[in-house]
Formats: sequence, C-alpha cells, structure tokens
Amino acid sequence: MTKRVAVIGAGPSGLAQLRAFQSAAAKGAEIPEIVCFEKQDNWGGLWNYTWRTGLDEYGEPVHCSMYRYLWSNGPKEGLEFADYSFEEHFGKQIASYPPRAVLFDYIEGRVKKADVRDWIRFRHPVRFVKYNEDKGNFTVTAHDLINDSIYEEEFDNVVCASGHFSTPNVPEYPGFDVFGGRVLHAHDFRDAMEFHGKDILLLGSSYSAEDIGSQCWKYGAKSITVAYRNAPMGFNWPDNWKEVPALVRVDETTAYFADGTSKKVDAIILCTGYKHHFPFLPDDLRLKTANRLATADLYKGVVWVHNPKLFYVGMQDQWFTFNMFDAQAWWVRDAIMGRIAIPEDKAVLLKDVEDRIAGEDAGADAHDAIHYQGDYVKELIAETDYPSFDVDGACEAFFEWKDHKKKDIMGFRNHAYRSVITGTMAPIHHTPWKDALEDSMESYLRN
Repeated sequence: MTKRVAVIGAGPSGLAQLRAFQSAAAKGAEIPEIVCFEKQDNWGGLWNYTWRTGLDEYGEPVHCSMYRYLWSNGPKEGLEFADYSFEEHFGKQIASYPPRAVLFDYIEGRVKKADVRDWIRFRHPVRFVKYNEDKGNFTVTAHDLINDSIYEEEFDNVVCASGHFSTPNVPEYPGFDVFGGRVLHAHDFRDAMEFHGKDILLLGSSYSAEDIGSQCWKYGAKSITVAYRNAPMGFNWPDNWKEVPALVRVDETTAYFADGTSKKVDAIILCTGYKHHFPFLPDDLRLKTANRLATADLYKGVVWVHNPKLFYVGMQDQWFTFNMFDAQAWWVRDAIMGRIAIPEDKAVLLKDVEDRIAGEDAGADAHDAIHYQGDYVKELIAETDYPSFDVDGACEAFFEWKDHKKKDIMGFRNHAYRSVITGTMAPIHHTPWKDALEDSMESYLRN
C-alpha cells in the first residue's frame, strides 16, 4: 500500500519538500502520495504578498509579513537553488539584491517547472493533527475554506513546513492605550509611503528594525528612532536616525527611554520578532523552541525526537534559506522513503540535539554562526542526492555582505557577488538602492 505524506504549508520550505519528492519521481523512484495543505490562495508563503493585514476574507490570520517595497536584505548568492539557478530562470545573471516580486518569480519558476501544483490543496488550513497510536499514523483535520467544509484524512507521515515568521510577538508598554499615533507590528507594515514626513519609533535591534527603518528613511520619513533592549545595531546611520536605550513608556505624543531622554513620535512600529506557533498541533507533537540555529527537539534539525514520523522543515533561525530548506527536504524525503535510517534509540536522537545546541553556543560571533549553518547544510547534502554546491563560497558571500553593511548600511545593496552555482559574477544594479523607488520586476530586470 502506498504511503501517504501530508505537507503543511506551500511556502519555500513546503515547496522544497514537494520538489524533493518530485526529483525522486523524475529519477524513476516510486514515491508516496503527497498532499500539501496551504491556507493561502497561492504558493510562496511569506513571499505571496498581500495588502491585507489582520484577517483575510475567510477570517484567517494573514500569513504575509512582507511589505510592498521589500528587497532582499542578503545576497541572492547565499540562497540560490543548487538545481535551478537565477540564470536558468531569468535567462541571464541578475543583480545580487532582488526585490520581493523578483524573488517570488524565481521561487515560483522552479515549482512550475517541477509541475507539483496539483499536489497542493489551496485554501485548506490544517485545523488539527493527531497521532493514532493503534494505527501508527496521523489523522489530519483540514478546512476547505471555499466550500466551508471540515474533513479528516489519514497519513503515514506529516511534514510541518508552515514557517515561523507569521505570528507576531507583540509586547505591551505603559501608555500604548493612550498614545495618539499608530502602533503596529512589523507583520502589519505594508508601505513606507504611509510614514513620509513622520517621526517614527521602532522597537527592536535586529533585521526587521534595520530594514523597516531603512525603508521609511528611503521613502521620506522625517526621523527614525530605534529603541534597543540589549545593544544597538551600531551602523553608520543617516543624520536623521538615532539609536536609544529601551523604551520605558509613552504618553499621548511622546516616547520616554531608559537613558532619561524622550522623543515626540507619530507612529510606533514593533520590530519585536515572531513566535513558533502551531495551533493545529497537540502538545506531544508541537515544537517549542527559541528562534535559534539549533532548534529544540529536532534530530538533524528536522526529525521530531518524540515521534520520528513527524518532521519539521525550515524552523531554524536563518543565514542560509532556500538551499538549506532544500537540504532538509531532500533528507526528510529519504528518511520517509527508507533511504536513510533514523536511530530507534531516543537517547541517540536527544544527544544529537544536545550536540547541535552546544555547537551553536560555542560560536563567538556571526562569522561562527554562518560557518555553523553552512556546515549543517553540507552535512545534510552529503547524505542525499541533492546537488552539491560551493557552500563555503556562499559563506564568503555572507562575510562580504556583513562587511559591506558595516561600511555603508544604506549602500550595501549596491554590491555584487559571484554565483556559487554557475560561477558567474552578478552585474551591479542599474540604480543605487536608495534611488530605486520603483521596485517592479520589469524595472529591476531592465538593462
């Protein structure tokens, strides 16, 4: 009897899993029946942009955390698919920091070529997953939103690829209830034009604060103030950008900070991160982890140690993205198909998790973290038939990227890198990032 595998989510991680199985089928292997459940109306996960915030037309929480003018904040040479280069997709090499629409088109191109869309049930959020001890399989409860029908099906394995950058972490600060301006989380930020001419306060000191602040600066915000809890980002910011210690409180017009200073602001954007959130999973199946490179309770970073028939893809904090999801998906595919043996001794699985956490903790800085994740990608690739690529070269691109940001935080996207897949050098983009106010694919790709 043919195995049945449920894949939850058709974003980059879920699509990597579909492509992994399709790749095996293309080589003549007999693969399981694959059913992918996707709550949105199209694939792409976070890259499936929508203007909506809050709830969608079916009352479902909006998955998208992308904003209109988002550009890649890392070089594309660090995320390129080993089996589908940017040159293959676009017919030429393109600049190293593509906007959102360009990256979505690239992601979509590979799965269109693989012809896996029929494996996906769109507008079908998963409501619950239960493990059946007596049968040794899972019951998946899904909701067909279009027909408003809830149903159950049984699967031998479940792959959770629903992402972890869509459920915002929203803190409370004294005075939020009386503040006269707008308070929003980065998840609901859509267009920097809204904040033209305004004094903006951002809470947080990681990528969301860095990039949303940069977007607001680019599109004409009057000033940017960033409040940090632990340490400032410390880049060489423009004159109208200031980093201050933690926010203490706000009143109707003014924010007050831990160093005794204050600032009148028009809007507050919470760049305070996201939660690993799986409301469709019971406690015995649900991943509970911090956003880190070595996730809790996942053998090889993908196998749920408390039930090795359940897998998670894409749950780590990320330097590598698309190609790491591929490495994980190929490994998961081979484990499901019996090509890779998962140890039966739970102590072995837990020791693997412990060792990975210790390996991450031993790192001193971002350089070590990049190498750590690069080594993880190499480890998984070595155990499958995923095409090998120059992972160390991708690490070098990340190191250059970090240096470029230190030198010029508003100009780092004007640099170019060499593809580790094709060896071709990317061209310099025709317009400096700060001046490229039109971010359509047509505008980006023109010579």
